Amino acid sequence: MPRPAHSPRPPRYDSAAAIADLTAADPKLGRLIQRAGPFTLRVASAQSPFEALVESIVYQQLHGKAAATIHRRLLESFAPVPTLEVSGTGAHPTPQQILDCPNAQLRAAGLSANKALALRDLAAKTLDGTVPTLARIRRMSDDAIVDHLTQVRGIGRWTVEMLLIFRLGRPDVLPVSDYGVRKGFALTFTGLKPFADGKPAKVTPADLPTPADMERRAKKWAPWRSIASWYLWRACDLAAGKAMVLPSAKS
Repeated sequence: MPRPAHSPRPPRYDSAAAIADLTAADPKLGRLIQRAGPFTLRVASAQSPFEALVESIVYQQLHGKAAATIHRRLLESFAPVPTLEVSGTGAHPTPQQILDCPNAQLRAAGLSANKALALRDLAAKTLDGTVPTLARIRRMSDDAIVDHLTQVRGIGRWTVEMLLIFRLGRPDVLPVSDYGVRKGFALTFTGLKPFADGKPAKVTPADLPTPADMERRAKKWAPWRSIASWYLWRACDLAAGKAMVLPSAKS
């Protein structure tokens, strides 16, 4: 029986308690939270890890619209097959179907040779259990999920961290390699100025914190580092005067 598609939902943790704890633990972060406003993160947990990582691989190093087109073409190329699973994004091929399809089908959808290899490796590692099912991954620790999923070709720690935050709704993830989180940290805590002479300031690597610097301060944010990270992304948007733009596990 096909699984029904589900709209993105709020995470299951208590975000109000998280904001209260973060504000008490770090008043400077609390001031950012007050300026940024309500916590509006939504998770798309209806996707299986396999489905979410297929999407992530497709989206890597591509503009969002181009990646969305390739992803749609990939799914549509399997549409005549009656055994498709149904996910939150529509019909989705199974791992076995990815393994069995010809290279020409993947290339016709717009996938590079490297991405086609990554998808086949993801499919194989899903079938052998390296990539857990959704039911199993929900019972695993964050570190165990990182260890399992980074065994897949083309999947690094950052991609798994985005899945933990935006797909699984894990509350205590700090993506220290993420540019937006690093820049938001600098804007909030180390005096980085968003403008110079009336123009957007040029940000150099020296302006950004090291992972060790971030981890030291973030000790006081546990167990709510995902929420803190969300507000650091928001700090970048506030500095630029833009609407909220978040990274995606599709990247």
